[in-house]
Amino acid sequence: MQIDRTAAIVTGAASGLGAATAAALCAAGARVTILDRDAGRGAAFAHEIGAGFAATDVTDPDSVAAAIAAAVAEMGRITACISCAGIATAARTLGRDGPHDWAAFRRTLEINLAGSFNVARLAAAEMARNDPDADGARGVVIHTASIAAYDGQKGQAAYAASKAGVTGLVLPMARDLAGLGIRVMAIAPGVFRTPMLEGLGEEIMQGLARDVPCPPRLGDPAEFAALVRFIIECGYLNGTTIRLDGGLRMP
Repeated sequence: MQIDRTAAIVTGAASGLGAATAAALCAAGARVTILDRDAGRGAAFAHEIGAGFAATDVTDPDSVAAAIAAAVAEMGRITACISCAGIATAARTLGRDGPHDWAAFRRTLEINLAGSFNVARLAAAEMARNDPDADGARGVVIHTASIAAYDGQKGQAAYAASKAGVTGLVLPMARDLAGLGIRVMAIAPGVFRTPMLEGLGEEIMQGLARDVPCPPRLGDPAEFAALVRFIIECGYLNGTTIRLDGGLRMP
């Protein structure tokens, strides 16, 4: 799939990994529509990089359906769906204040896992309308997992479970959509310099960076975006999750 012929939707692209991805795809000649809950920031960033924008709650089927319809109206079709919308919840199963908040656990799974599936299923319905290329391909879905899916830390029960769900979603979804020429992949990033991580403070971030074997630094969102582009362009990648973590295995 050629980048300059790609029409992509990117969720959670008002900041962080999604923003880097949307900007990189636009710079490479793709048409992009940003889907994000933050209407003000999302619309401003979309204007800055030359993308479209649709205010979207990934957990709401009607909201996602309307956003996808707007994206198709703007771009003519959808050939790539990149899900970067997500939240991180930090709480132990049983802490000083009692058991893990039930609503917070469910909300984390609702956004990170169910939201990713919600967007992908509706995007796939649009991709299925595309004319196939020489390989029979009509589109690609790229989810964002996390190394927490494999190496969850204390206080990450909700987050790790949601990302493990994403990794478990990839292969069956790829098999479901194979006959339609739609590939499904996921990226499991390690510790990346994003607004979510920057909230921990520079000292903690540098401590995390020292644990990365090679190179011993935080990941650059541009590297995540570069892998997204490679997945789009490499038509033989399908049905798996790629770790992007500098060799980090959390203790």
